[in-house]
Amino acid sequence: MSALAAEPHADAGNGWEDLVRRWESMDWPEGCKVEIIEGIITVAPSPANHHNSIAGKIQRRLYQVIPEAWGVYQTQAVAIPARSGMYIPDLLIAPEAALGEPGHSVPAAEAELVVEMTSQSNANHDRIAKAAGYATAGVPLYLLVDRWAPGGPTVTLYGEPKDSVYRVLSAAPFGEEIHLPAPFDITLDTAEFPVS
Repeated sequence: MSALAAEPHADAGNGWEDLVRRWESMDWPEGCKVEIIEGIITVAPSPANHHNSIAGKIQRRLYQVIPEAWGVYQTQAVAIPARSGMYIPDLLIAPEAALGEPGHSVPAAEAELVVEMTSQSNANHDRIAKAAGYATAGVPLYLLVDRWAPGGPTVTLYGEPKDSVYRVLSAAPFGEEIHLPAPFDITLDTAEFPVS
């Protein structure tokens, strides 16, 4: 992952609006994932095949249980001005009404669940900065699929956000099942996830 612009902003005032304007107006490389993480615009290459395979498997399962008025989105930006963040989660589950406003992002607080899958280059962003950002925004559930976890590939479900901290609701190494509680109430079989 590379940083194209290092513009830390301690507040969500005009500096945030200027940073978002820059993020929206730049001509970014085709297929790259461009986010603002802790006030820094970052660019990552498009996800690897195994990354997309896992996203597809989770997405298929979620569509079986979500209400008709909700969607599963793979390229939707979510704004977290309090953390100087504009994240593009690997999967965002939110009511379709949340996307009703013009623009390029929705408030992260509209999400019911976000799913992030680590890559070698961004694992710490997903484990630390984004977890804190999603918790700050009050996203009820955060599912981290960490193929690069130090102890081996792991899936961790976070919930009960308070301030910028989540509680770990459950964790499972690849090969075991992990349950997502209501409003999803589904079990994901991580044995289906490619490891390498």
